[in-house]
Amino acid sequence: MAGRAVLVTGASRGIGAATARAFAAAGDRVAVHYGRSTAAAEQTLASLDGAGHLMAQADLADPTAVRSMVEEVAAELGRIDVLVNNAGVFVSHPIEDTTYEEWQRAWAETLGVNLVGAANVAWCAVRHMPDGGRIVNVSSRGAFRGEPGQPAYGASKAGLVAFAQSLARALGHRGIAVTTVAPGWVATDMAATRLAGPEGDQRRAESPLGRVATPEEVAAAVLYLASPEAELASGTVLDLNGASFLRM
Repeated sequence: MAGRAVLVTGASRGIGAATARAFAAAGDRVAVHYGRSTAAAEQTLASLDGAGHLMAQADLADPTAVRSMVEEVAAELGRIDVLVNNAGVFVSHPIEDTTYEEWQRAWAETLGVNLVGAANVAWCAVRHMPDGGRIVNVSSRGAFRGEPGQPAYGASKAGLVAFAQSLARALGHRGIAVTTVAPGWVATDMAATRLAGPEGDQRRAESPLGRVATPEEVAAAVLYLASPEAELASGTVLDLNGASFLRM
């Protein structure tokens, strides 16, 4: 397991940064992808155990940039054993309170990064992935319960689940397992303001555990799903929401 080449998208902070650190701590070489936050990506890179890591920049809504980024990572690392599709945007656009133009922009931006961008990264990465590789997509409980204020986000995360299941069927003959994690609220910098004060208390109370996940807990799940032992989990979704939303 040690020494794998791992590409984590959106790794400059939050779940992505914690995931990059988890793989590095396991002895893997990690490509820290980022969109615009160069300084944050540098901090993540500096925090990684071991050697052989790199940063890779790309706007995931730009197919040409995606292909160049993945080619750069594959050239530097020699291959891509594990892809973690973590990058995502969260744009508010409730249907009754946005203009038609705002509505269109929100859908184009959200799907362009969260779904089409992830699909393009996967297409490119699979060209450099040996048999037995792993793809883990980071979805959300919003894929199943709905996101009334951010419908494009919910749709994109639901699409990511279906995309992972399609790839699990398509790539299984090569021993490539494709799985999904679906967190609820996670205590990241991005979520900090929405987890503060009474609103935060309400969100934590959604779970009978009385808390939200840490980025490290999500990263641990990703690390397991990317392991050789998790091959038969291919096609599955692992919910990480503390029983705040339950489904069959």
